[in-house]
Amino acid sequence: MSKSLIAVLGAGKGTWGHINRLIAEEEWSKVLLVSNEWGQQNFSAAKPVEWVLVNNRSGFEVLKNAILEKLPEDEICVSLVSGSGKEHMAMLVALKETKKPYKLVILTGQGTKYY
Repeated sequence: MSKSLIAVLGAGKGTWGHINRLIAEEEWSKVLLVSNEWGQQNFSAAKPVEWVLVNNRSGFEVLKNAILEKLPEDEICVSLVSGSGKEHMAMLVALKETKKPYKLVILTGQGTKYY
């Protein structure tokens, strides 16, 4: 089964390298990044990505619905290493509303780990 990555790309560039390595090191059928226009303009992804552009000052339902509209159909892997709690909550609630199972994914010194 193919798998897709969904990750929030926060304003702090310190976590961008982690997200980019995760994009590069795994085979994803789709990569969906949740960020704002500034993130889209300044992030150079290792592979093609799709964007959910949000304003983190928007209401929670607006954020959640923007993510909900773009959720992929295949297996979903979620990275929460970057971004804010509000964006993370919107992503998790969108996944819960669809009742889609997901795995958390992170890079470690021992490689990619799924939980």
